[in-house]
Amino acid sequence: MLSMKKILSSLCLCLTLVSLSVLSLSCGSRHAVAPASPVETAAVVVPLDSLLPDSVAPTAPEWKPDSLSMEDDSLGKPDLPDARPIAERLRELLDNDIFERTQVGLWVYDLGADTLLFAHHERQCMRPASNMKLVTAITALHTLGPDYNFSTELYLDDCRATDSLFSADVYIKAGYDPLFGEADLLAFVDTLSARGCCHLGGDIYADLSFKDDKRMGWGWCWDDDEVPLTPLLYRNRDNFLTALRSALSRAGITWEGTLTERTVPPTATLVCRRSHPIGEVLVPMMKRSDNSMAEATFYQVAHHEAGERAARKAAVRATDRLIRQLGLQPDHYQIADGSGLSLYNYLTPELLGRMLVYAYHEPAICSLLLPSLPVAAEDGTLRKRMHRTSAAGNVFAKTGTVEGVSTLSGYALTADKRMLAFSIMNQGIRHTSTGRNFQDRVCRALTK
Repeated sequence: MLSMKKILSSLCLCLTLVSLSVLSLSCGSRHAVAPASPVETAAVVVPLDSLLPDSVAPTAPEWKPDSLSMEDDSLGKPDLPDARPIAERLRELLDNDIFERTQVGLWVYDLGADTLLFAHHERQCMRPASNMKLVTAITALHTLGPDYNFSTELYLDDCRATDSLFSADVYIKAGYDPLFGEADLLAFVDTLSARGCCHLGGDIYADLSFKDDKRMGWGWCWDDDEVPLTPLLYRNRDNFLTALRSALSRAGITWEGTLTERTVPPTATLVCRRSHPIGEVLVPMMKRSDNSMAEATFYQVAHHEAGERAARKAAVRATDRLIRQLGLQPDHYQIADGSGLSLYNYLTPELLGRMLVYAYHEPAICSLLLPSLPVAAEDGTLRKRMHRTSAAGNVFAKTGTVEGVSTLSGYALTADKRMLAFSIMNQGIRHTSTGRNFQDRVCRALTK
């Protein structure tokens, strides 16, 4: 047991140490003066990391570059034959750390063997971007038929002679034909000239009842610089009035009126019709990914389904019927427009793939759809992709791009001449090239 003397000695030592510590804190300089009043001091915050042992201290995750967004050096080298099954080649491509941060869906089908070769997240709903145009084109060919025509018509009503001059009410019935151009407008003007028209005293009436009055698609962004959804176009632009004035003037017909919307009356007489076949619309719609032409095609289906003032929902009903025919459930998807511009579209690789399988086995549809698709390394939106690879000239597919999304769906011809249908959907990507480079690698794997 410690003696009282030792206890008192230890206590004195502790008090001395405390006094020295306080003195050192108050002596910031050689001549420091003790403050006359208490000083408020800030609390010292000790980082939690410094209190943890090295084994548990949090560390920043290693930054990894987006390798798929970089230029693929192997594109300059010829593809060597690959004897492995296609499924094995595709699984190898999916072993990439980019898919820890992004989503991908993949579906590949052997059309000759009628067999599914590979599927990965094939029922995940994703934004299709312009792959929506595949659904629009196939639905239109299925619903309207390959002989369908887009038409614009000229009508005259109440024809009469006034001071030996031609006089009538002129009506133009819009049919949402994006190919209506200079030759068609001149045909209308020539029809008026042949009836002795040299002056039009009043307005010309435009019948816009082909569709509803919506000028933007459901889910389009306010700053999308797109052709409005009007059924009266000139050379695929909303400038019909300007073109009409110019054409009348060149023909020597004076007109100081304007275009006024009015429905063609039952008493009017059809005097000229100008038409363009659906096959001619599909080529620029698919090769160039023309949004206006896709919407025109979408609303042809709506008009066929519901008649005058047709809305997008009528086209959706027709599309839903085809989806059911394919053995799928329409309520698993969302169709907002015909072009894929809308952010509200949601499809799956399986749906796009099954649409392609159906179209391929319908000769009347395939004969128009297949030639309209961009060809890898040759034309359309694929003209700059897959050069000097096995996919060049052997992939026929529709591209799709919106912010964060890249898609590619179509057909691929294998090295042993088998035709495949495929759909690739990349979503959540920071760089468009991430999706495109992955898709190009898939196409090469399919065609080796």
